[in-house]
Amino acid sequence: MNVAFRPARYRTIWISDIHLGTRGCKADLLLEFLKYTEADTIYLVGDIVDGWRLKRSWYWNQSQNDVVQKLLRKARKGTNVIYVPGNHDEALRDFIEDNGLQFGGITVQMEAVHETADGRKFLVTHGDHFDGIVTCAKWLALLGDAAYGFALSLNTGFNHLRRRMGLPYWSLSAYLKHKVKNAVEFISDYERAIAEEARRRHVDGVVCGHIHHAEIREIDGILYCNDGDWVESCTALVEHADGRLEILRWAELRENLGSFLLAGEAMAGDEVAGESAEDGRPPLPQPLPEPVG
Repeated sequence: MNVAFRPARYRTIWISDIHLGTRGCKADLLLEFLKYTEADTIYLVGDIVDGWRLKRSWYWNQSQNDVVQKLLRKARKGTNVIYVPGNHDEALRDFIEDNGLQFGGITVQMEAVHETADGRKFLVTHGDHFDGIVTCAKWLALLGDAAYGFALSLNTGFNHLRRRMGLPYWSLSAYLKHKVKNAVEFISDYERAIAEEARRRHVDGVVCGHIHHAEIREIDGILYCNDGDWVESCTALVEHADGRLEILRWAELRENLGSFLLAGEAMAGDEVAGESAEDGRPPLPQPLPEPVG
C-alpha cells in the first residue's frame, strides 16, 4: 500500500553549491529533497548555477530545469527564498543594488543576517571571499575547477557501479579530497577565517558553503555552519522550529524516507506526534511515496 506523507517542515533551509549546468550536479536528488521538505525561508548560499562551466561548454538537462522551476514555485507559494551568489555565479553580483535584486519572487543579495527562533544571529555568505586562491589567483582556481570536474566524472562512474551492486551513494571525490593533507589544512584555515569575520560583525555564527564540506562546530565561541553541496555530499543545513540547527544528508536519509518524514511530523506536533522514527516501519520501496499537498 502506498502511504501519503506530509513533507518535513523546517523554519529555515540552507543549500549551496548545486552547480547547475554541470554533469556532476545531483539535480535528481535535490529535486527529491525539495519535494519532501518545506520551510518558511530557503537560503541559496551561492554557486547555484555554475557560470564558469557554462562558459566553457553548455550542459543543462531536464532535472536541472525542474530544480529551478521547483524553487520558483516555492517562492510563488509564499516561501521566502533568498539567493546569495557565490564565485561560480558571481555575475549576479554586478546587478545587486542596495535593496537587492528581485526576480520570480526570489531576492538576490550579497549576503544576509539570519536570526534563529532562539534569538541567535548568523552571517549568511557563500564564503569565496575568504578563499585566498579565489581572491588572489583566480587562474589557479579555474585550473583547480577543471581538475575537480575530472574527479567528479570518476565519482559518477564509481557510483554507477555501486548502484548496480545494490550499494548506496558514496562520494569517492569527497573521500579523496579529505584524505589529502593540504586540503585538510586549507579547510581549517578557511573555517577560522570566516569565523573571525563573524566575530568582527558581532554575530553568533556564520552559515556558508564554497568548500563542499558540511559541518557544524564551534570555533572560539562562534558557531561555524557549512551546508555542504549537491555534487558530492548532497547535504543541507536546516533550522528546526526551536532554533536548533542540523545537517541533513539526503543520500542517506532517502534510504529510509518513511522514518524521516514520520519523525518530521512528530516534531511538528502533527497527528502522528508521539510516534518514533524507530517505530519498526520498514524502508519505503521505490518509487518514493507522494507527499501530501
